[in-house]
Amino acid sequence: MTSTTLQYGRTGLKVDIPSDRVTVIEPRFIPGLPDEHAAFVEAARKPYGGRALRERIGGQEKVAIVIPDSTRALPRERLLPWLLAEIDHVAPDRIVIINGTGTHRANTDNELRTMLGDSVCARYRVINNIAADPETLALAGHTPDGRPVHYNRDYVEADRRIVLGFIEPHFMAGYSGGYKGVFPGVAGLDAIKHYHRAAVIGDPRSAWGRLEDNPTQDQIRANGSLLPIDFLLNLTLNRRHEITGFFCGDVMEAHLAGCAFARETARAPCPKPFPIVVTSNSGYPLDQNVYQSVKGMSAAAQIVSEGGLIITAAECSDGFPDHGNFRQCLTQHDSADAMLETINNAPEPFLDQWQVQIFALILKRAKVALRSSLSDNAIRQAHMEPVADVGARVAAELDRIGPDAAIAILPEGPMTIPYLA
Repeated sequence: MTSTTLQYGRTGLKVDIPSDRVTVIEPRFIPGLPDEHAAFVEAARKPYGGRALRERIGGQEKVAIVIPDSTRALPRERLLPWLLAEIDHVAPDRIVIINGTGTHRANTDNELRTMLGDSVCARYRVINNIAADPETLALAGHTPDGRPVHYNRDYVEADRRIVLGFIEPHFMAGYSGGYKGVFPGVAGLDAIKHYHRAAVIGDPRSAWGRLEDNPTQDQIRANGSLLPIDFLLNLTLNRRHEITGFFCGDVMEAHLAGCAFARETARAPCPKPFPIVVTSNSGYPLDQNVYQSVKGMSAAAQIVSEGGLIITAAECSDGFPDHGNFRQCLTQHDSADAMLETINNAPEPFLDQWQVQIFALILKRAKVALRSSLSDNAIRQAHMEPVADVGARVAAELDRIGPDAAIAILPEGPMTIPYLA
């Protein structure tokens, strides 16, 4: 028997796996910084690539601060007061905080207060990016092939731009953070759909842990740099959501340094694939919905045997969720092949097809089971097997394929980059 705790919701999920042939694969733990505030101040005043944050922002300039939405674990309620103190020579009415939702649903007022803190919400204007509303967007520039790229109007019209982000492994872009806070964070719908087109998502170079020669990351950098970012505030976290490092200043220089740091902790070689892989989606806030939970499934798919079983533990308290075509595309097709046929034959990319495409490719490789708060019927409609007890489901699979089958567990799910060495 092997016992471990998966990151699940806000509390975790203890599982008992009825086998001793278990390999637990997780990032190398880095303790949190002993004084997060002091470390931030040093990073803001001695950043990568030039002048201190305060020296980059004029007192009479309009400032846009971009934050990631509620699906990301960035500790905004700690960071924003520290950040705003560094630019306290700028009046609050000249600052706008933009919630970089991309195509995700807008966060509610209550969610924003929880994310940012009551005092920040009371003093500063806080808005959601609404990618599908052209009235809230303005032209930022054009792609190398001439396609227009629109961003949130407040972002475009700002004199100075500060972008916050959390560097973690990413299943398409290699790593999050950097220009990704802007593109797709504050972008318009047309540009986001084109960026996620099937040929790019299906390219094997759009992959975990890969930055260079990655067509997804290439688009992020090209489109994200259409307007200057005056200061990047990126950080890394451990499983306790403690800050382990700040990477601030010039976008490319700071982001590359942060990704190198994350790479050293996240990559985990495996000598051979596993017929059973148990994964999480890194707990709250990333496991709020099925859409995001494809990331944990994708991490497991990197090391599962052909025809094997992936068991994902993700609470999914926000359902599928209520944005785009994700659930509709899953439930209206009877197979992974049918999903991929619709996506590959669509005349134009449609909303959320990218997540469906990756999920369908996972389904073609392995069976997928889900331990969540969703109803069994909803899970089955989405081509997954509902699981009430992870250990019992593993036991049933061992009865089917043999008790000596090797099992992998990813307690932190997509915070790990497992790969076949």
